[in-house]
Amino acid sequence: MSPELINMIASSTLDTLVMVALAGIFGTLAGLPLGIFLATSRAGELFPAPNVNRLLGLVVNATRSTPFIILVVAIVPLTRLIAGTSIGTSAAVVPLTIAATPFIARVIEGAIREVDQGLVEAARAFGASPLQIVWKVLLPEAMPAVTLALTLATVSLIGYSAMVGAVGGGGLGDLGIRYGYQRFMPEVMATVVAVLICLVQGVQSLGDFISRRLDKRTRKS
Repeated sequence: MSPELINMIASSTLDTLVMVALAGIFGTLAGLPLGIFLATSRAGELFPAPNVNRLLGLVVNATRSTPFIILVVAIVPLTRLIAGTSIGTSAAVVPLTIAATPFIARVIEGAIREVDQGLVEAARAFGASPLQIVWKVLLPEAMPAVTLALTLATVSLIGYSAMVGAVGGGGLGDLGIRYGYQRFMPEVMATVVAVLICLVQGVQSLGDFISRRLDKRTRKS
C-alpha cells in the first residue's frame, strides 16, 4: 500500500473519530434529559405528564423507525441550514446527532427504569425533591447501565458514520466506497473494515471497563 493511501486512511480515521465524538456529545446532551423525562413522566411518577410522555414517545419511535440512510437524505435542507453544506465531515454530524438522540434517550430511559423503586420511595420518605431524586438517586444508581448504553450508542454511531460515506459524508465509509468499491482496491476495503473493527472493539472494551469500575457490586467483590 502506498504512503498516499496510508495517509488517506489515517485522515479518514481521524474524520470518523471526529464525527462520532461530536455526534456522541451532542446526542448525549439532547438524549440524556429526554431519556430521564421519558423514564419519570408517566402518571404517578416524579414529573407526571403522561400526555407529553406519549407525544415524545411517538416522536422518538418515529425517528428511530426511519432508516438512517433515508433520514440522511430527508434532512438535507436542515443539514445545509446548520452546517452550510450537505457533504463532508461537518455535514455528517447533523444526521448522526439526530439519529443518536432518540436512540440514547431510549437506552437511558431503560437504564433509569432498572433502578430499584424502593430507593426512590425511600428518598421521597426523607423529603427529597424530584430533582434531588434524579441527581442523587436515579443517575448514580443507573450510571453503570448508562455507561453501557452510551457505549452501545457510540458503537452504533461508528456504523452509521461508515454509512454516511455512501452520500459523501467523509470518513472511513467514504474512503471504502470510493477506493475499495468504485476503484476495486480490495486492500483498501479490507483495511477500512479492520480499522472499524478495531474502533468498535476499543470503544466496547473501554465502556465495559468504566462500567465495571462504576458498578458497586463489582467493586465489593
